[in-house]
Amino acid sequence: MSALTPAAPALRRRGLLPSGRGFVLALPIALLTLVPLAAVLGLALAPQAEIWGHLWQYVLPRVLANTAVLMLLVGVAVLAVGVPLAWLTAMCEFPGRRFFAWALVLPLAIPAYVLAFVQMGLFEYAGPVQAALRDAFGSSRWFPDIRGSLWGLVLVLALAFYPYVYLLARSAFLTQGRRCIEAAQALGLSPLAAFFQVALPLARPWIGAGLALVLMEVLADFGAIAVFNYDTFTTALYKSWFDLHNMAAAAQLASLLVLAVLLLVAAEQRSRRAQRFHASAARQQRIALQGPARWLAGGFCLLVFAAAFAVPMLQIVLWALSVWRTDLNADYWGYAWNTLFLGLVTAAVCTLLALLLAWVRRRHTDALTRWTVRLAVLGYALPGVVLAVGVFVPIAWLDARLMAWLAPFGIETLGILKGSLAAMLLALAARFLAVAFHATDCAMQRITRSQEDACASLGLGPWQTLRRLHLPLLRTGLLSAFLLVMVDVMKEMPITLMTRQFGWDTLAVRVFQLTSESLWDQAALPALAIVLVGVIPVVLLMRQTERSAPGAP
Repeated sequence: MSALTPAAPALRRRGLLPSGRGFVLALPIALLTLVPLAAVLGLALAPQAEIWGHLWQYVLPRVLANTAVLMLLVGVAVLAVGVPLAWLTAMCEFPGRRFFAWALVLPLAIPAYVLAFVQMGLFEYAGPVQAALRDAFGSSRWFPDIRGSLWGLVLVLALAFYPYVYLLARSAFLTQGRRCIEAAQALGLSPLAAFFQVALPLARPWIGAGLALVLMEVLADFGAIAVFNYDTFTTALYKSWFDLHNMAAAAQLASLLVLAVLLLVAAEQRSRRAQRFHASAARQQRIALQGPARWLAGGFCLLVFAAAFAVPMLQIVLWALSVWRTDLNADYWGYAWNTLFLGLVTAAVCTLLALLLAWVRRRHTDALTRWTVRLAVLGYALPGVVLAVGVFVPIAWLDARLMAWLAPFGIETLGILKGSLAAMLLALAARFLAVAFHATDCAMQRITRSQEDACASLGLGPWQTLRRLHLPLLRTGLLSAFLLVMVDVMKEMPITLMTRQFGWDTLAVRVFQLTSESLWDQAALPALAIVLVGVIPVVLLMRQTERSAPGAP
């Protein structure tokens, strides 16, 4: 026994011995996600026959069909756009390639609900596109109506979400390099056959992971789908809660949505496990396109960039310039302050919790702690509407108990925690903790074990090591985590919309209210502020991608 004792810490460090301390430290943070998730799944395990009968008869057939069709069409569209763009910018040389390599990621800065109302304003009957067609041809009756159309919604979601597939597929093609194509051609394959039979199968795990992320975004989207008035799971859940005031039906729909998301998360994780990196040691020469092919490649990139970013941004700026004199008043600055305040507070909470989680996982590498940390950051995969329901159910239960205790003292109120800022912060922190954790954990991995051993040899305890070693070296990672969460919260719509106090509106909520009344030009001013803030994480992402590219200095 005495021989085993000195080796125990080393074995525990490698995860070979169980340790309950890391689990105990990580569990309170994980409860932030696990409690809402358990509340929703608990309702699924206790079905009410009357509610399910109503859902199966009037809601689920239409919602299931609409959601499945939308996911299928958007999935096909993002593959048709994202994979060719990734191949062209990673493996081919043509005019403008260096610009398009990073510019094609910029659509990530525009939330889908902003792109939706801009495209609606551009292509509806009174919009500039149909007006130009009437001037040119005398009529635009033949032009398909975008309002409430499935094709318009698919177009918007594909343009908003293709960068997920583009980024991961481009990373895969950069990793492969040109040599595998040359080897396939040496075996007698044409360039096109080499792409479909060699390059594409090798990149399939990356493309599959990107597609899974896109499908999760489609399943979770609320704003763009609401603009097009297309019924899916999220809109049915919102209507059950706010229009029908049927919280039980909303919770049952949320439980189905959770099951669908968990299946997609499992598929995404399986795709990531299949990824293998064989980075080239040096930068390889790209395939120089000749003749019409080089202009076709540049034209395709320009068309996607214009439709997904340049034209919508130009239209937003023009609308904003037309209304800023009347709309830029005290109310607008109030929405901006609410948005900034919510972003700052949520970012501070998430960054602090992420630092504690990363530090716990660093010190305790046993399987129980690792799984607890994974569950703690699961919230980012859950749709905002589900987390809103999941947070509301236990808070409503707690509110009822508190009011029952206060009633004998003559204190009566409609709610203590319901509709409070605290409830909104809980849901937002559960949703965006993963964003802060991944940025912090990446920075934590750059600190070597020998540095920590040196601190221990100097007699520093764990908390002193955290304060004097980890925190100074983690400053850049913590700043990135703070900024990423703040920007995500400022763009977020469903949680804020469903859990805010009456009259406490943010810029995203204001966009939803104005687009609900088809006031596109007035919605442009808050949308412009959201998009400009959204550029920050895109720039950070592109800088990181360029640094990690094979052959990068």
